[in-house]
Amino acid sequence: MTTSPGAQRRTAPRRPRTALVVGGGVAGLTAARDLARAGLRVTLVEASDHFGGAVGAHEVAGLVLDSGAESFATRSDAVPDLLEELGLSDRVVTPHPAGSWLQLPEGAVPAPKSGVLGIPADPTAPELRKPLGRAGVARARMDRALPARVGAGERSIGGLVRARMGQRVLDRLVTPFVSGVYSTHPDELDVDAVAPGLRARLRELGSLGAAAGALRTASPAGANVAGLDGGMNLLSERLVRDAERLGVKLVTRYDVIALDRDPRRPGWMVIQRQPVNGDKTAVARGELLVMATDGPTTVRLLGTQVSDVQNFTPRSGPRIALATLVLDCPALDSAPRGTGLLVSDDVREVRAKALTHATAKWKWVAREAGEHRHVVRLSYGRATPRGSGPSPEVTLEDKHLISLALGDASTLLGVPIEPEQLVGADVVRWHTALPRTDAGHSARVTGFRRALKDVPDAAAVGAWLSGTGLAAVVADTRHQVRTLLKHHGFDVTPN
Repeated sequence: MTTSPGAQRRTAPRRPRTALVVGGGVAGLTAARDLARAGLRVTLVEASDHFGGAVGAHEVAGLVLDSGAESFATRSDAVPDLLEELGLSDRVVTPHPAGSWLQLPEGAVPAPKSGVLGIPADPTAPELRKPLGRAGVARARMDRALPARVGAGERSIGGLVRARMGQRVLDRLVTPFVSGVYSTHPDELDVDAVAPGLRARLRELGSLGAAAGALRTASPAGANVAGLDGGMNLLSERLVRDAERLGVKLVTRYDVIALDRDPRRPGWMVIQRQPVNGDKTAVARGELLVMATDGPTTVRLLGTQVSDVQNFTPRSGPRIALATLVLDCPALDSAPRGTGLLVSDDVREVRAKALTHATAKWKWVAREAGEHRHVVRLSYGRATPRGSGPSPEVTLEDKHLISLALGDASTLLGVPIEPEQLVGADVVRWHTALPRTDAGHSARVTGFRRALKDVPDAAAVGAWLSGTGLAAVVADTRHQVRTLLKHHGFDVTPN
């Protein structure tokens, strides 16, 4: 007997019509936008009073500057494609090619430009003689003679580099990079999380240097970067504007205390922590769910609904403080340290782990700042031993951290900077912006996503899952949303 078309329509499952996104950083905004473009009614809730997360803006001495991320890696088309969709392609700019420096105990030297994560692709390069010395270079060259199996089983960047190239390369080249970018020690950094494919290339090519060089050529993460004229904060601003155009309901100051299945209809519901301003507690709903918060929050909220995910709770990320200084300082016109410096942990006379000379790095910042005026940003939050708490600098009051930053900037840039040359300053603090990608992190992410596969109407996105950086976050978020939509019968194609 043939079933009538009408009966087929009545028995076919209805496609979801609504979606709920928890978290309003770039991952959450991108997810909400793509869900809305597929035709769903989307609600996005964000705990803070603004959207964009670590891709935001602040005003210092009349200048609107990036308060977090200032660039994106050009290793993939993920971010450029999104910028094109948002009408921002004409604002893409590249940094000054002068490059960065390393601050070592004996002084500042230009940073080697080959390899990845500070791992040199060519240990015979002349530029390595200053930071490594004769003995360090000789030990690094042994990498080419060692069997490929040496170090291949190491799970951390520190263990891998130490086994292949020695302690000097680790201390002088890799640790400043890792500490500056990830605020952790290489011995606590999961090699597969931050450099996917590095160990496989080592086994294939026979040396860590060759593997690092191959990764840089094929996927130059962090080496080839671009930004936006006006700042990366324009990406968050345009994502919000486009989400509003598509009808997304955007809600701030919505601190989710609980996640549950909606007992009255298919899908999910989140319950808001009691608002402090007297408003009634609100409930937000959606048939599809995308969690776009930090790792510990996502696992905590999903743990009551999804079996096993609580077994994969990541560690909380490091605390970081960014001190931005606007200086009236003609002596910096020559950009004495290129676009900035990464600082060795062995340097004791300064406490910053990195400095960016923004007016030397970005033409648009120099244009907006004006003649002889300079913007420098110092990053605090050096790696500390596990369980010892945050580095002491990040706990300082703003005025004391700004005073410390002035002294550090003068030492790092090699230019006397007096307090009266400070035109304006601001401190931005991040507690969950960077995921803690310690050894075993990749395995926890794999396990978490395997457990979440049993929940066909939910997805999770964010840097703790995709890896650090806008390129990784945007690519993974759009992939996860497409997968979620395809499972429910939506006709989607890669953007």
